[in-house]
Amino acid sequence: MIQHQTIIILDFGGQYNQLIARRVRECGVYCEVKPYTTSLDTLKSLQPIGFIFTGGPNSVYLDDAPQIDHAIFQLGVPILGICYGCQLIAHSLGGQVTSAQTDIAREYGKTTTYFDPNCKLFHGLPSNSITWMSHGDYMAQVPEGFFMTAHTDVCPTAAIANECRGFYGVQFHPEVNHTEHGTEIIHNFLYKICGAVGDWTMEDYLNTSIVSIRETVGNGKVLLALSGGVDSSVCAALLAEAIGKQLTCVFVDHGLMRKNEGDEVETAFRKWSINFVRVNAEKRFLSKLSGVEEPEYKRKIIGEEFIRVFEEEARKIGQVNFLAQGTIYPDVIESGTGDAAVIKSHHNVGGLPDCVDFQEIIEPLRPLFKDEVRLLGRALGLPEYLVTRQPFPGPGLAIRVIGSLTKEKLDILREADAIYRDEIAAAALTQNIHQYFAVLTNTRSVGVMGDGRTYDYTLALRAVTTSDFMTADWARIPYEVLERISSKIINEVKGINRIVYDITSKPPATIEWE
Repeated sequence: MIQHQTIIILDFGGQYNQLIARRVRECGVYCEVKPYTTSLDTLKSLQPIGFIFTGGPNSVYLDDAPQIDHAIFQLGVPILGICYGCQLIAHSLGGQVTSAQTDIAREYGKTTTYFDPNCKLFHGLPSNSITWMSHGDYMAQVPEGFFMTAHTDVCPTAAIANECRGFYGVQFHPEVNHTEHGTEIIHNFLYKICGAVGDWTMEDYLNTSIVSIRETVGNGKVLLALSGGVDSSVCAALLAEAIGKQLTCVFVDHGLMRKNEGDEVETAFRKWSINFVRVNAEKRFLSKLSGVEEPEYKRKIIGEEFIRVFEEEARKIGQVNFLAQGTIYPDVIESGTGDAAVIKSHHNVGGLPDCVDFQEIIEPLRPLFKDEVRLLGRALGLPEYLVTRQPFPGPGLAIRVIGSLTKEKLDILREADAIYRDEIAAAALTQNIHQYFAVLTNTRSVGVMGDGRTYDYTLALRAVTTSDFMTADWARIPYEVLERISSKIINEVKGINRIVYDITSKPPATIEWE
């Protein structure tokens, strides 16, 4: 595979490490996130054109604070330090970082910042703009050879630079949306300081990945568990493009998907000559889930049964050389490696079916973020309804039906959810709301329809806006849209007589109800 120019992002425990990486990729430059403990030899082997040191929760002057091999400053490679990373550069090279004992130099939130226009990092920026600050320490003295290149009303060292050595530090966070012109600052570092040429595109990744997959697989057979989600679908399409009939996709339709989704997934892959196996296992899953109300128990049953069905189909196929997975880069970062914190474990980075005998795992999406996966899906010609599919939990509608499951309840929810999603699309709100879905509660209430009394289910509507899904705010859907949705569901879906709208943010709630 072609070697791209690479930026290495060294993670010091910052909450925005993935966001920094996404901003770099959006600028057309490949990057990887590595823990700060990565050996210098490993870093050098990646031949980076630049380093970015992330923020972090520590104070650089404490004995147990994360540090860096000082030899990194002798490599002749440009470095940008952000927040803690900026203070680390100053501390490591002879400056003084200290705690802000008063409000002088301590800053949190949106802050007016004044830039030196002669600094390459701020080339083309206005003389001042809003940046996002979050620091209780400050640089009381900058290292020899460094100059102060930005300041605020209370902090004289909002940014520092040694342009002769290519070392830059900013006390604010250019990667977050709150910082005006943050992307331009990162772009300046990549192109004006590191000499990037912008050789990272999805079209190029598609072409080089196909060559790499063919070289790896040879004449072997590849097996993929296709869930119908964005990641597994794009992984399947990429493999289909590369090796055709050598790929077998096992699509386990557990009967817990949204309306028409199973058929949509199958239709999307008719353009490729692959072995597509759709297992209609609705009765099997519903039998296992009968009478189960506790959501975590539902998850365990569904996960276990999915593996059992997949194993049975794998045995029918015979010898498999490679197992493919739709692992993407956030899965790898969040699952943790070495000293990196484990935010959450991901199924693609964990256990695998014991009975599947294969020689290697293929993860062609492993270097990509979700937005890049969607771009790759479009480049492969996958339909837009699949590429833009909203996040959908592995257990599917099983955790959007509160309490015990029946086919009747699932069908009621499917119809109501489809109306909800159609009306959101008709109101042109899909770009403003990041996730929206219906929940069939276990609450029944009295209603009046026509001249008769009803005693039917309450349906909850959920919609959120978010940048990272770690926090989320409830979406302000216009009342007239909610009214239209409510009226249409009650009139068209038998079994529902009351609609409520969830106006709880995350935290304290989660996005899903179960």
